[in-house]
Amino acid sequence: MKKALLFITTIAFLASCGSSESSDKKQAQLEELKKQQAEIAIKIKNLEAAIASEGKTADNTKYKNVVVTDAAVKSFAHYLDIQGKIDAEENITISAKMPATVTKVLVKAGKQVRTGELLAELDNAAIVAGIEELKTGMQLANTLYERQKALWDQKIGTEIQYLQAKSQKESLDKKLASLYEQLDMTKIKSPINGTIDEVMLRIGQATAPGAPGIRIVNMGTLKAKAEVAEAYAGRIKEGNEVKISFPDTKKEIIARVTYSGKVINAMNRSFTVEASLDGNQDLHPNMLAVLKIADYRNDSAIIVPINTVQNSEEGQYVMVAKQNGNKYNAERRTVKPGLSYNGNVEILAGLTAGDKVITTGYQDLNQGDALIIK
Repeated sequence: MKKALLFITTIAFLASCGSSESSDKKQAQLEELKKQQAEIAIKIKNLEAAIASEGKTADNTKYKNVVVTDAAVKSFAHYLDIQGKIDAEENITISAKMPATVTKVLVKAGKQVRTGELLAELDNAAIVAGIEELKTGMQLANTLYERQKALWDQKIGTEIQYLQAKSQKESLDKKLASLYEQLDMTKIKSPINGTIDEVMLRIGQATAPGAPGIRIVNMGTLKAKAEVAEAYAGRIKEGNEVKISFPDTKKEIIARVTYSGKVINAMNRSFTVEASLDGNQDLHPNMLAVLKIADYRNDSAIIVPINTVQNSEEGQYVMVAKQNGNKYNAERRTVKPGLSYNGNVEILAGLTAGDKVITTGYQDLNQGDALIIK
């Protein structure tokens, strides 16, 4: 201000003594003063900007710089992140039904098979020989039975002779059926449609029931599976959206929960959650998966960054910029937070759409502080 008064006084003085100076000299002095005036104006502007950046203005009021975000109604979803794996509804390992030596292996890994298709055979020579021998004995038994029946129909012979012939025939029929069942047990067949994943049988190898033989997987019936803590039992339902990501493939699939376990595992206090997947050649049983299960959704929620919610003895609050005329002041607003996810939290009470929530510079604010909004 002193510089400005000095400048005005100088101009007045020069004007009063202008009669003693030439017109050219006065014009040069005027141009010089105008140049100085422009330089002084620039310096004043720069000083005001520097003072404002330090939190004050020309009227010496202390201001604090903040950044605000208008509270708005948005869709908010909370997800529960759980590590799981890919499994198959039909992922089975077939073994022999009887102890025997492997004589034929008819498939290899990667082959598509159908239900009932023959995969391997075991040594059945003794059973085949027994069937042939029994067939020979059955010819005589059938002949005796037919003749005894014909005689008995004519009331010739005794009933005991007829019953003995009939019993002999029926006994041999049952033995033959039993041998055929044993013969079928020497044939390893596929119980499902699927793909041969691994063949563990070798020709000449002795095998037995329970020993690993051939693994078959139906890739059209894959599912994502995870164990969830019992605390979420009331929040996860069939039909809930689930985002399934695979760390190894960098892909994400949107699915729905198709099964939510009803029984809590007593050992780890968890229950099983499953989501069916369409057949996908990029997915394999036992592949790691991360399930993000949506257990809460509100399409008309007010959300703010979770780090803007502060704690005090009176409760939780956020700082908002309250407009007073053409100025803004800080206001502490008590809020009721809900669930939080991915850095945001839903505000159930305390904020309305349009409130200017301070998202940067809120840490050192007090009620009523003057603000400069950037």
